[in-house]
Amino acid sequence: MTTRTAAAARAPRAFAPVPVRGRRDGWTPDRQARFVAALARTGNVQAAALAVGMGRGSAYALRARLDAGGFRTAWDDALELAMHRLASAALDRAIKGVATPIFYRGRKVGERRRYDNRLAMFLLRMRAPGRWGDHPGGTGQTGQGLVSGSAGNRPMAAGTHRA
Repeated sequence: MTTRTAAAARAPRAFAPVPVRGRRDGWTPDRQARFVAALARTGNVQAAALAVGMGRGSAYALRARLDAGGFRTAWDDALELAMHRLASAALDRAIKGVATPIFYRGRKVGERRRYDNRLAMFLLRMRAPGRWGDHPGGTGQTGQGLVSGSAGNRPMAAGTHRA
């Protein structure tokens, strides 16, 4: 991740578009900028390409060009922005929960707030694995968290199993 501030993370950076031949239906500088903005919004290359009337394959081909350094950097920044927004939304859901409406005789009479403890623990483990335990893809070593001392991450002898 880069060291961009939260304020700077709201919009993709300006970049030098890839110089292309002057085709109306091709990757014009305006279309490249709109693609990067759509990619920052969606986090999805195919959706961003379709949003500007282009194909996913041609987007990757443009990115692969030797003279596309600025476009590649803008692409990476846009994906980082999308992931930042996704992480913020997940954190918001973990803290505030999700409202589920309650209906009685066809009328909404209230709502129940549901909290996802697995999401909360995942976010805690990713943020501070040494304190809250290891995150997926880690070393398997549990830190000094809530589960330290449990048999959950200790190696087992051959021929034994956990109950």
